[in-house]
Amino acid sequence: MDLSNLKPAEGATQSDFRRGRGHGSGNGKTAGKGHKGQIARSGHTRPGFEGGQMPLYRRIPKRGFTNRNSKNIVGINLSYLERFDNGSTVTVETLVEAGIVKNPRDGVKILGNGELTKKLDVKVNAFSASAKEKIEALGGTAEVI
Repeated sequence: MDLSNLKPAEGATQSDFRRGRGHGSGNGKTAGKGHKGQIARSGHTRPGFEGGQMPLYRRIPKRGFTNRNSKNIVGINLSYLERFDNGSTVTVETLVEAGIVKNPRDGVKILGNGELTKKLDVKVNAFSASAKEKIEALGGTAEVI
């Protein structure tokens, strides 16, 4: 590497193109702004301005609100746990590896739909009452992490 190879980092420099410096520059006179009109003047309108018409963001109805504290929990039926071997430990990570859960988001909850025939140690974020009952009835454990 030597001085002839040096160049600034990506995005560090701006264009060296000089607008409005005469006809010889190729971008003189109106400096790429066209002829007259609002866009040619200083103090152009803000983005989204529709010339006095009621703007789109005010025309669209707004309903309800988004609770900032809500959690997005993924529900998994008990029948999906049949894929695991008898006596194995089921965690959120093993559910992702098995392809049962693609994105665990804020947590995983085991729901009681379906039947389970294997003894499993399940460690996830939440359980429904019926799911916990069915897991413990087979001698497994249902632990909330």
